[in-house]
Amino acid sequence: MKETHKTYQFILVLNNVDENTANLEDSLYEAGCDDALVNFRNGRVYLDFDRKAASLEEAVMSAIENVELSSIKATVASVAPDNIVTESEIAKRLNVKRQTVSLWIKGERRNTNPFPKPIIKLLEKSPFWKWREVVEWLFQSKLIEENEMAENALFLETINVVLEERDTQLKRSREYILKKYKKMQLQKEIRQHL
Repeated sequence: MKETHKTYQFILVLNNVDENTANLEDSLYEAGCDDALVNFRNGRVYLDFDRKAASLEEAVMSAIENVELSSIKATVASVAPDNIVTESEIAKRLNVKRQTVSLWIKGERRNTNPFPKPIIKLLEKSPFWKWREVVEWLFQSKLIEENEMAENALFLETINVVLEERDTQLKRSREYILKKYKKMQLQKEIRQHL
């Protein structure tokens, strides 16, 4: 049985290169990124991919491999679309009206299964949600039929954590904080048993 390939759209954000990098576009093209459009914003290089593959994971992983095997020595910093979304971004990704999303959030529609809580609220009108949690809610609420969207959201969240872990300074900082947190938890458990 032949695997069906779909076209997946995503963006790779690159490190160690900028618009002045010699032979940037040619090197990426020769490495297999002939299905990506190179963009420059604020000194950063972005590759907008339309890649055919059997899954989003296969598409993204092969694109990362192509970039990192290119002669320009670029590394991938992250993969977009982001996991953090606003109400407007949720509506845009789902191709629904913002008012519909607002009704879900307020519990005025689909109120048997409450909409996920925002992860942060900077201002009264700008809360942020995790896309993965929103998509899981959509699936549980039977607003999407296939779980592929939820699996893709989980993959994108996970790959970005993995890519972040390659930053040695950030990794050391996380390990330090995790060690302090575990010590704090242990002390809490000891106090509870006294």
